[in-house]
Amino acid sequence: MSFSDDELDYLRSQRIARIATVGTDGQPDAVPVGFEYDGTHLYVGGIDPVKTRKFRNVQAGNTKVAVVLDDLASVDPWVPRYLRIYGEAELVERTGRFGAGTYLRITPTTSWSFNLEGKPFTYDDKVTTTRTVHTSEGVTSR
Repeated sequence: MSFSDDELDYLRSQRIARIATVGTDGQPDAVPVGFEYDGTHLYVGGIDPVKTRKFRNVQAGNTKVAVVLDDLASVDPWVPRYLRIYGEAELVERTGRFGAGTYLRITPTTSWSFNLEGKPFTYDDKVTTTRTVHTSEGVTSR
């Protein structure tokens, strides 16, 4: 397992993520998506996903992606949280949340998490993130 218990709990509690891909012209593209996590990979599907820019970008060979899950546990006090994931994407056929079809399968390579314990945050606080390098053998560093 490459995510910590807190990161896994957060990952499983979220329904929407943002994914960024890069087009053949170098233009980044970020969109909100529904996703699934199977303990190893994140999957992004949708209604007719092969017509979307994110799928075309990966199909064109731009396989590096960034995924962000974030929320505000509270606004008073201010309690932001996030999990940011860099990874490699590929197109796969599977049956998932959106039925049978083509999905992006994302293999995490590096991730960062912030304030998943949900502590109130002020600007005089020191910002501390947890960085994890993911490998096929598991975590190499935290």
